[in-house]
Amino acid sequence: MEISRKNFLKGAAGATGLLLLQPPAMAMAKDSQTSAGMAMLIDVTKCVNCWWCYAACKEYNELPETTKPDLTQPPALSSNVWTTLHPVMNSGKWTSRKKACNHCTDAACVEVCPTGALSYNEMGFVQYDKEKCSGCGYCVEFCPFGVPQMETNTITGVAIMDKCTFCPDRVTNGEPPACAAACTTGAITYGQRADLIAEAKERVATLQQKNTDASLYGVNELGGLHVMYVLDNSPAVYGLPADPEVPPTSIIRDVLRWVGSGLAIAAVAGFGLNYLVARLRTRRGEE
Repeated sequence: MEISRKNFLKGAAGATGLLLLQPPAMAMAKDSQTSAGMAMLIDVTKCVNCWWCYAACKEYNELPETTKPDLTQPPALSSNVWTTLHPVMNSGKWTSRKKACNHCTDAACVEVCPTGALSYNEMGFVQYDKEKCSGCGYCVEFCPFGVPQMETNTITGVAIMDKCTFCPDRVTNGEPPACAAACTTGAITYGQRADLIAEAKERVATLQQKNTDASLYGVNELGGLHVMYVLDNSPAVYGLPADPEVPPTSIIRDVLRWVGSGLAIAAVAGFGLNYLVARLRTRRGEE
């Protein structure tokens, strides 16, 4: 496998983080993987496009407001936007799907994360330890839903990832995630995944009497999502891939092939040299 400059830098970033990771962390991530536990059910037929889920996520996670939400131009997921709406023009009116991390049972982001920053919580969601993130960007590259987002510090050049965290401080204390608590119409329901599936199947059966394309998304996809969707049309209409996949083992092996202490040390040295050169150029320019 020929390694490009981009892959070298990404592999080095992952390796640097890997050196700081305790050996059992990755094994623990697998051990806590479950398709049971807690989940959220998103029913697009009950959404009134009020943006309360977006606002609650911003407030609870202390994310800065960057734009006024507008369904015709919804804010894209970013380091400052962890929840948004995916708009759909349906029969002459706007409907929408809440868009955030789907907390997969077989999560591509967890599988390719070399540092253990992403792992499975025993309650079912994908948990994130930001301090372990190396900024390698593999989660961004391989997530089939395009959820993880990178932000690069313009001064240091260091990148970091952000995404929905499932509000772990709330759910581990018996409270629903902030977005679910803020929803006033029942478009977001939080509870035991098995109970939500049973409820969702009944809702979909009713919807299919009017539209046979109505569907329940997330029961089996990627081992079972912990954010599932009651849709009044096909998944494609609501911007969801029909058959999302985790990268094959061969790809994961290639991704991590260059993750090693020697590469990390070389990369760190290279980054340090680049930083010094940039500083010297800046000083000369100022003089």
